[in-house]
Amino acid sequence: MNGLHDMGGMDGFGPVQVEKREPVFHHRWERRVFGLVGGSATRRLAGPTDAFRFAIERMRPSHYLRASYYERWLTALATLLVEKGVVTREELVGRAGGSFPLSQPVPPLHIPTSTGSQAPLFVVGDFVEVRNDHPGGHTRCPRYVRGKRGTIVRVDGAFRLPDVAAHRDVPCAEPAYSVRFSARELWCTAAGATETIHVDLWESYLKPA
Repeated sequence: MNGLHDMGGMDGFGPVQVEKREPVFHHRWERRVFGLVGGSATRRLAGPTDAFRFAIERMRPSHYLRASYYERWLTALATLLVEKGVVTREELVGRAGGSFPLSQPVPPLHIPTSTGSQAPLFVVGDFVEVRNDHPGGHTRCPRYVRGKRGTIVRVDGAFRLPDVAAHRDVPCAEPAYSVRFSARELWCTAAGATETIHVDLWESYLKPA
């Protein structure tokens, strides 16, 4: 999904502000949200992690930008619980004493078909190109590497393809790899000549270069 959340590889946001002696939680409600998400995951009330991530990605851009980290968690959890019929939006509004924004509904999607093959197609040293696809659903293939070429440096084993797992409970495990890109391949001459970036990518995202 080409949403506002996919900020990887972008610049111009200024330096990271590091808070001295930063606490684990800044507010008591953040601790509660952390516990609620963990408890829901244990009881499988809200679906898999990939569905949770997709619920965050579906937040309206204006809401996403002004929301804190744990507010995004709360929005995603509430959205999934409403969609699964565990609670109603009216119940949330009533308990909140006012509005309770949720993520946007799931749009019509084309869900990719995973081969389900756990035998890796690539080996260490293979030169690959990232497919320049733009899925409407969840994906773990960041925009800034699409269409770029890199080298396989590690074969990590088979894991569920997020593009399928976020939307359907079907077998979809396939090989994942660590791919090394030169910084100049990604950002041209703005990057150092010897700098490299390593990105973990599933086999469905790759093709031989």
